[in-house]
Amino acid sequence: MPMDANEIETLIKAALPDAKIEIRDLAGDGDHYAANVVSEAFRGISRVQQHQLVYKALKGNMGGELHALALQTSAPD
Repeated sequence: MPMDANEIETLIKAALPDAKIEIRDLAGDGDHYAANVVSEAFRGISRVQQHQLVYKALKGNMGGELHALALQTSAPD
């Protein structure tokens, strides 16, 4: 069963409460999303570490219920 954008946003917000999140369904199938996540938690850490924080927030759903997620992450300006 695919995840919907609201579920993805809820999981990320639970781990990164200050996050500004934009999610787009890339294929219209509920399996392929792009997400832009901006959080103060990302300040001073590498892009890989930022993405790891987001994947951790998704609680193991990457590769299962969520097939693909193209991530853009950054700290606020």
